[in-house]
Amino acid sequence: MKKIGIAITDASDWTAVALADSLRKKGIEPCVLNLCHAEAGIANGTEYRVNGTDLAGLDAIIVRDMGAGKNEAVTFRFDILRQLENEGVLVANPPAAIQNAANKYHSSYLFSKAGLPAPRTKAVQDTDSAMKVLASFGDAVLKPVFGYKGIGIVRIRNGNIIRPDGTKDPGSAPELVSSLLEEKGMLYIQEFVENTGKDTRAFVVDGEVVGAIYRKAAPGWWLNNLSQGGSAHRCTLTPEQSGMCEKAAEAIGAVYAGVDLIEGPGGSMLLEINGTPSGAGIYRAWGINVADHIVKAVMERL
Repeated sequence: MKKIGIAITDASDWTAVALADSLRKKGIEPCVLNLCHAEAGIANGTEYRVNGTDLAGLDAIIVRDMGAGKNEAVTFRFDILRQLENEGVLVANPPAAIQNAANKYHSSYLFSKAGLPAPRTKAVQDTDSAMKVLASFGDAVLKPVFGYKGIGIVRIRNGNIIRPDGTKDPGSAPELVSSLLEEKGMLYIQEFVENTGKDTRAFVVDGEVVGAIYRKAAPGWWLNNLSQGGSAHRCTLTPEQSGMCEKAAEAIGAVYAGVDLIEGPGGSMLLEINGTPSGAGIYRAWGINVADHIVKAVMERL
């Protein structure tokens, strides 16, 4: 019997529960792991444990959630997963793929190398450069390079800060930019794509789109994320869109991924990719359980 772990931090998370249920349907009792509790010991060899579970004794680990924390702690967890890979444990997604997806700047580079269309993007490290980019774009969003769920995204249109609900913020754009640079040291700026108030999230597993949804913004809002008040609706992709999503997942090296598209005046473009996506929205819209597809992909690799 195969020994498979699921890395989670929230035991009630829909995707984590679905992955555990999918493994049980295969006759496998999953080892539930919180990587925030991982320990490593190094002597003549190395051992890795989470609450007594020997990670090197597992056949595979499905990563739903790496866990939040300070840079050294998160780096340590990635190091453990990389080392387990080297020792023959299958990790899905591979830590390199999760890191590629988590870094918006680097994933944009990978999309460009793969010839995939995306909004104009600039990365800068000083206020003057940032303000010149914002002026040239006219309407732009500043995104945390390492961000999720739409948290921390800022929109600046013609020098005005635009709140997520579409209203104007009285704050100063240069002051905001300087503050963000002081906090982060660099800015990732992307041209805002005029759209119909929705974007598309496709779920790719093992090189194929298994389902897609529209994420519609709340009335008047420009942020479409489900965690920011957006709602999920059924979406059927065109063959061209499916191909883009599948190529994006391949570009970052993912077994499974959530790929976000936006429909602009010139057609579909890639916004970003998630290497630890939730399957809840697609299940609610379509009844498609992506966890079954992920478990199948993992089992076929063992």
